[in-house]
Amino acid sequence: MKALNLLFLIGVILITTQGVSQNSVQELEQLPIDKKTNCYIRYHYFPNLQAYFDNLKKVYYYRLNGKWTSSNELPENYGGYSLYNKARVIITDYDGENPEQFIHIHKKKYPYNSKGRFTYATASSK
Repeated sequence: MKALNLLFLIGVILITTQGVSQNSVQELEQLPIDKKTNCYIRYHYFPNLQAYFDNLKKVYYYRLNGKWTSSNELPENYGGYSLYNKARVIITDYDGENPEQFIHIHKKKYPYNSKGRFTYATASSK
């Protein structure tokens, strides 16, 4: 009887894990793909906030007390700027799990401009 219960429990775990992984793959495939880099267009970088938005998980990545964190919303008055007031940069050359590792590159390449203008509309690794 214990063996039967154990097999049942293992089966439920496998089915649940497979369903979750299939959902995340299906959601990823719904994102647009950049034809030049062949990466999913997953992230937006906000130079005025030095924060990212993940289009797949629908969360923001930002620094809080010196550590990177994520949440569904930015804290109120984060950085003192409005999210909709300034431009954002579409990241076309990365679709992994840790966009914050490129913050130093993005800060140099897309510096904050108080008028919200940028010379480039998308990010590139070149």
